[in-house]
Amino acid sequence: MTEPKFTTTDGGSPAPSDDTSLTVGPDGPIVLHDHYLIEQMANFNRERIPERQPHAKGGGAFGHFEVTNDVSAYTRAAVFAPGSRCETLIRFSTVAGERGSPDTWRDPRGFSLRFYTPEGNFDMVGNNTPVFFMRDPMKFQHFIRSQKRMQASNLRDHNMQWDFWTLSPETAHQVTWLMGDRGIPKSWRHMNGYSSHTYSWINADGEIFWVKYHFITDQGNDFLPQAEADRLAGTDGDYHQRDLYTAIEAGEYPSWTLKMQIMPFEDAKTYRYNPFDLTKVWPHADYPLIDVGRLTLDRNVTDYHTEIEQAAFEPNNTVPGTGLSPDKMLLARGFSYADAHRARLGVNYKQIPVNAPTAPANTYSKDGVMRIANVADPVYAPNSYGGPVADPARAAEVRWHTDGELVRQAYTLRADDDDFGQAGSLVRDVMDDEQRNRLVDNIVGHVSGGVREPVLSRVFEYWRNVDADLGARVEEGVRANLG
Repeated sequence: MTEPKFTTTDGGSPAPSDDTSLTVGPDGPIVLHDHYLIEQMANFNRERIPERQPHAKGGGAFGHFEVTNDVSAYTRAAVFAPGSRCETLIRFSTVAGERGSPDTWRDPRGFSLRFYTPEGNFDMVGNNTPVFFMRDPMKFQHFIRSQKRMQASNLRDHNMQWDFWTLSPETAHQVTWLMGDRGIPKSWRHMNGYSSHTYSWINADGEIFWVKYHFITDQGNDFLPQAEADRLAGTDGDYHQRDLYTAIEAGEYPSWTLKMQIMPFEDAKTYRYNPFDLTKVWPHADYPLIDVGRLTLDRNVTDYHTEIEQAAFEPNNTVPGTGLSPDKMLLARGFSYADAHRARLGVNYKQIPVNAPTAPANTYSKDGVMRIANVADPVYAPNSYGGPVADPARAAEVRWHTDGELVRQAYTLRADDDDFGQAGSLVRDVMDDEQRNRLVDNIVGHVSGGVREPVLSRVFEYWRNVDADLGARVEEGVRANLG
């Protein structure tokens, strides 16, 4: 027989009641010194923290990653050493919706992954698509605002979305993915995850390689038709969250195979696409996928708030043998993600257990709101009293050099570089007839939902630039709907 569990205050002392407050007589006023009532009300008023901006709605689970192939020729990272295994945390999400929004809206899905490695936390912030809407971070804030809500009506607005997209031709590749089947995955278990960004690896000899991460779902890539997604949005707004949780509870552990694209350092200088342009993919014929290992999710969280809502992923969490690249969006995220966490969770967010590394953290950071880890003297460097010392060789930072003036300029165009070419190839060469038909239906349905002139004419031109036949079918369908 288990011992009874008694309610306590947050300080651990016995709570006087679970259902009544302290009053002067049964009908008298509540007294201010009912400290337990005050504690309960005050805590309730402070339960919510600011939601993420964006990627507010999401869920995740814990798991592990196992290396199955030898990639030590490309990276010295312990997490990717032959036979290694480490614990992981993943968070899936939508981009534009608020915390209470339906899981099945058409939207890219976030795929943020943490490896708790023996060399520190290694984070990858990705999506379920291999590209993104833009290549320069100056546009990111404007893009997110265009996908959110109008100031006056507080309503989401398709006209606003298409106004931004059609004035930003570099969005065409990602919008084609978004309006296709990948725009609404059947579940988080049935979608791939991509780094999207180009990252870097460095091997034991100091050689640098440019890399892209591809987590290919072992459950098979699958999607929800628009009508079914709309139905679920009205009947089960947490459909994807429920699916993942119940699958893991039932012992049906989802898994993904990690495959890498690896580009030698010198190739980047002359490759036909700019390899650091987030709106582009590297064709697999040029850089084939290389198997690395398997990610498996096998443990649900026990407290959503502490383990998912407070999880703080950031691409600047790198480990020796890994690093960033000249990708402008990635470099900006190296600042913006950590800054968002400081604003939302407080400066000591890395001391929250889900964010704390399993490797020892020897740091000179001190004090600040919600610091819970003790700091021993000395608290400055350099010092004469045995404080930690940085070792550049141990860090093995990935470095590259560049020349030129400070400029505000887009990436230099290369041989096959334009904004619509890869989107057109996706439509003509990757999609089959049924996928193209669904793409047309999805675009027509979305555009018919409130897009008006002058944006409407730009929408038709936008899709004609992707593919002439696709553009004609979109215009025909929208004009038929609008009468």
